[in-house]
Amino acid sequence: MRPGDEIAGRYRLEELRGRGAMSEVWRAHDERLDRTVALKQLSGAADRDRFHREAQAVAALAHENVMRVYDYGEDEAGPFMSLEWLAGGTLESRLAEGALPPAETHRIAHGMAAGLAHLHARGLVHRDLKPTNVLFDEENRPKLADLGLARIAAGAGTLTEAGTVLGTAAYISPEQAAGEAAGPASDVYSFGVILYRMLTGALPFSAADPFELMRLHQTAEPPPVEALNPDAPPELAALAAAALRKDPSARPPDGGALLASLETGVPVDDDATRIIPPPPPVVAAGRSRRTMALAALLVALAVAGAALAWAVTRPDGAKAVQTTTRHHATTRSTTSSRPATTFPTAQTQPSQPPTTTAQTTTAPPTTTAPPPTTTPPPPTTTPPPTTLPTTLPTTTATLPSVSTTVTTP
Repeated sequence: MRPGDEIAGRYRLEELRGRGAMSEVWRAHDERLDRTVALKQLSGAADRDRFHREAQAVAALAHENVMRVYDYGEDEAGPFMSLEWLAGGTLESRLAEGALPPAETHRIAHGMAAGLAHLHARGLVHRDLKPTNVLFDEENRPKLADLGLARIAAGAGTLTEAGTVLGTAAYISPEQAAGEAAGPASDVYSFGVILYRMLTGALPFSAADPFELMRLHQTAEPPPVEALNPDAPPELAALAAAALRKDPSARPPDGGALLASLETGVPVDDDATRIIPPPPPVVAAGRSRRTMALAALLVALAVAGAALAWAVTRPDGAKAVQTTTRHHATTRSTTSSRPATTFPTAQTQPSQPPTTTAQTTTAPPTTTAPPPTTTPPPPTTTPPPTTLPTTLPTTTATLPSVSTTVTTP
């Protein structure tokens, strides 16, 4: 194909932007909608069924950090895909000068993690995440591109399905280098390599031979970020180290975990590779305890008020209040000189008026209170205490008389 050629009677090719064994990518103009697009044309050696299935899956995505798919079709040149044109260049071009400022690193990493979270939540794996596949739109937003649909060589070291290994050697995960299937944790590893480079300006591993480079990803440990850039933000350095673990199960599991760490600033747990939630606030616990204590006090006051109201409103309420008051006075006068008073169990006498008998250690005779009359008897100097009945009346009938004996030592 050449500039000026038309695809599907709609897309006019303008400039070749990349070529690989499986496809070509052109900047093209959509004559129907009058807009610039990226047109990916699949070569004859590619798997057309796979290209079609993946095109359908990616076309269903809609996220500000993922390149959009506009159209899919086929003409005499083969299957093609029309994609969003991103004019802001690639992350690779921005890393040519070395490490990025911390704020810019965090912003780009956040956008990449958000895009990966969107893919992983829908069962898709990028499988070839690298700086040339992170592009920027006119608003400087990072977007994930080339979602494993076609491998476009950006230089030496690109490995394709024809070689049974997907990904670029400098950013490939250990499990992909071993020929194993790629999963969300594989994208997390590639994210870690990119984050490491944004923080330090260097790759964690380097070798002239791509196979030696893949071996280093499988067996070697990278230098700590702090050794190359002591001023790197600790939370970003810790996230890069966690993402670069050899064992996929030891890394943050997917893009959602990366995004949570970047948004909260909470470090990744070294043991379980999970985001550690902040502890509950102490103030809330103190307020809860004070609230429970206040509720218990209110309940106690309510019970005491109910008992007092019942004592006043019962038929012999006046005598109950009076005798209770006298009991309190007697208790105050004898507390310091005698032991506590013992109250026997109340016995109900249905036909007898209430009688109170008091005995003391200094006066053998027993004083018996007269039956209640309309006029209460005059108070004595040492009134005997009276206890309230242990059960409340349940009907409106006349209360039975209660005989309570109090023994005062």
